[in-house]
Amino acid sequence: MTTERLDQPRELRRTLRPHYDPEAFGRLSERIARFLGTARFLVYMTVFVAVWVIWNVTVPSALKFDPYPFIFLTLMLSLQASYAAPLILLAQNRQDDRDRIQYEQDREAAERNQAEIEYLTREIAGLRLAINEVATRDYLRAELGRLLEELQEPEVRERRRQPR
Repeated sequence: MTTERLDQPRELRRTLRPHYDPEAFGRLSERIARFLGTARFLVYMTVFVAVWVIWNVTVPSALKFDPYPFIFLTLMLSLQASYAAPLILLAQNRQDDRDRIQYEQDREAAERNQAEIEYLTREIAGLRLAINEVATRDYLRAELGRLLEELQEPEVRERRRQPR
């Protein structure tokens, strides 16, 4: 009995199972599902079924490959539907995964933005408090106007005292 060592990689084993890339298969399924949901697909399918039915109704019996109950056509459409449904579900699951990741990223960005807004709000509040303690332009103008009046008052008093 051999025990596996954790400090060494496992030996490569050949398997009979086919290997496929899940991402490539997922992308292919999305492309197919996207095509199945288009008007172009509906037109192609309608033309295909119409040609099938017209061919098997109008041509001589020797050339008909699917006579009236169109059993082979029913089989083909059932086969197409049996593959389309899982491919569409796979594409929807992949889209749900992408949406969930996008939602998480949006939520994190919103939290960061909220934190920045709160920080800036606190900074603005702090600046407003600091401005109340600092002399404003209007306050300085009023003080300078008052000083100017005080300086002009002695001149005005002297002029009044001097006779004309």
